[in-house]
Amino acid sequence: MLAWKQFPQMFAAHLKITFREKAVWFWNIFFPVILMVLFMIVFGGNAGEFKARVAVADPRPGEASAQLMDQLRQFPGLEIHGEGAVTAEEGRKLVMDKKVFALIELPSEENPAVRLVVHRENERNITARALAGMLEQFVQQANYAALGAAPVFSLDIETVAAGGDELRFQDYLMTGMIALSLAQSGLFGMVGLVEMRRKGVLRRLRMTPASMGMFGIADMAVRFVFGVVQIMLLAAVGVLGFGAKLQLHLVSLAVAFFVGVLAFNAIGYLFSAVSKSQEAYMAMANIASFLMMFISGVFIPVDTLPEWLQPLSRVMPLTYFVDGIRDGMVYARGIADASFWIAVAVLAAWGVLAFLIGARLYKAKSIAATR
Repeated sequence: MLAWKQFPQMFAAHLKITFREKAVWFWNIFFPVILMVLFMIVFGGNAGEFKARVAVADPRPGEASAQLMDQLRQFPGLEIHGEGAVTAEEGRKLVMDKKVFALIELPSEENPAVRLVVHRENERNITARALAGMLEQFVQQANYAALGAAPVFSLDIETVAAGGDELRFQDYLMTGMIALSLAQSGLFGMVGLVEMRRKGVLRRLRMTPASMGMFGIADMAVRFVFGVVQIMLLAAVGVLGFGAKLQLHLVSLAVAFFVGVLAFNAIGYLFSAVSKSQEAYMAMANIASFLMMFISGVFIPVDTLPEWLQPLSRVMPLTYFVDGIRDGMVYARGIADASFWIAVAVLAAWGVLAFLIGARLYKAKSIAATR
């Protein structure tokens, strides 16, 4: 009971220290916003809109090729270079100089096929694959027309999502960035403990009437406050700036937020126990953050990663934190969903394991320092 009386003073002290640190404001508030805006522009600006500038080579001009050219002009998102066809050599030079994305060569006497020419560095590009699919459909329609036959079947594509029909890629990216920002706050937020241990501040604190447990609880309370500010700020940027939509389930969001913030701060605590200097701490935190950033489903679904990389992604804590935040903010999954509790359990396991190892290391170093 006496320890809890210390909480208001310790909370106020931690809050004052946090407000005084300009680096905390930048890395916990401004940097996540800047990062989210940049990635929203790069990854989410025109999600779903296909655009490609192409040149068309017509080695055998005539009425048939003119009809094919007219049909190509009707494809949505396809911009034809110039007013008419170019030669094959001119078209290939345009592709190599990157003035057009691709060259479409219409059939010739030697080659009855429609040929798609793209720059080698764009060979596996999503736009190249989409363009190849469009041309394949174009060739099939031309063949049906030449035979005087009509296709029997057609393909309709519909997208569904747990959060509703209005779920878009911006919503997916926004929640991934929120989870990433909260995780980075925990990974990088314990660097001050390294300096406090090195200067003997922690040892002197243990000699005072102050409760070390309450010291840690007050510190975490401040981190939770900043986490709530991060969620509100990043969600506001996503919704107001990029048209993202929320499908909230507050209970599951609160559970995922609470467990995830604790887990990543525990990992940061472990880094501080292992590190002998702030430089070593930052190196470990940067490696962990960079590794998890690109394989944990923040920007692209885990299922689209190479098969050999997916098992590594499945053990990363950020993968499950991202899933938990999305469940609470856009998928509207409740706490009755089994997949939600799997994500929470994995996060909790990471947090407990990291904290126990970190506490053991701190205790061992404390005993060694008194000898």
